[in-house]
Amino acid sequence: MTNALATPDPATAADRIRKVLGDGPVLALTGAGISTDSGIPDYRGPGSPPRTPMTYQQFVGDPAFRRHYWARNHVGWRHVHRTRPNDGHRALARLEAAGVVSAVITQNVDTLHEAAGSRSVIDLHGRYDRVVCLGCAAVVPRDRLAERLTALNPGFTGGVDDVEIAPDADAALSATEDFRVADCADCGGMLKPDIVYFGENVPPARVRRGYRLVEEAAALLVVGSSLTVLSGRRFVKAAADRHLPIVIVNRGATRGDALADLTVDAGCSEVLTALADSYTR
Repeated sequence: MTNALATPDPATAADRIRKVLGDGPVLALTGAGISTDSGIPDYRGPGSPPRTPMTYQQFVGDPAFRRHYWARNHVGWRHVHRTRPNDGHRALARLEAAGVVSAVITQNVDTLHEAAGSRSVIDLHGRYDRVVCLGCAAVVPRDRLAERLTALNPGFTGGVDDVEIAPDADAALSATEDFRVADCADCGGMLKPDIVYFGENVPPARVRRGYRLVEEAAALLVVGSSLTVLSGRRFVKAAADRHLPIVIVNRGATRGDALADLTVDAGCSEVLTALADSYTR
């Protein structure tokens, strides 16, 4: 039976979590909830507005959808680019440096784990800061594409001054009809953010690496994910199949709660900081 802690004192939560996880190695699986303290909204946390992300089929099948997406992304990616790691990201990096956390599988595309100092990271759903050509597979930095899009769309704001940002570097804009899209500079092919869209599969090699990390771990720590999407939940199921201790720290219920030994309904930054202090003092 899952034990549950609701809005506990961070030190109390850390003590309970450590007793379940043991000495490691602990594999961490993170979602959007760990990045909210960096100013990046989540998809499904308490109070989050309804969001309907663009699907892969819409992006590749309709030039209007593609134009609309690139216009929104041209505004939204700059907000993510300015964000910085928070205490939760830094705590996981500390735990890795201490030999407790073996790796991080993140469902986020914001690259903040890497910026915080985590060395072993699987960007399960890709990265916002890269663009891939669907024709020749060339990969280019997002800031290089930004220069081209700015030259094609000087002064573009999307018709709004106060922009609502989404977790995948998207932004809500009122006007995108006149936006001009850039194609691959090498082959003229279709450019797409190096992000796994809804309706698109995570690259198999990435999934296999995640399963290997589960096999090598002694416990699993889930942080800031509702586990609604199968791409992340599969690793919780794999850990449960191996009878590994599982702890979930998240605001609100998740689809993996029934598999967890302990659920903690609390903020990620505070609990992870207390947990890192517990292991490293």
